[in-house]
Amino acid sequence: MNVLRKEMPSEEGQIMLDTLKQAVSHALERKRRLGQYAVIWKDGQPVRLGEEQHSENQKSK
Repeated sequence: MNVLRKEMPSEEGQIMLDTLKQAVSHALERKRRLGQYAVIWKDGQPVRLGEEQHSENQKSK
């Protein structure tokens, strides 16, 4: 996938992109509420989200 693409997607393509963004947003929010971590791609590297909650849960055991 080329994220640096400058031209706009077709109307159908934009609907698909918006739907995917919404689905990912809901999935990440659900993981956050459940105290689970998620791995995303940021600045060319994988980044683990939710480590703080995971670390706190490990300390309390």
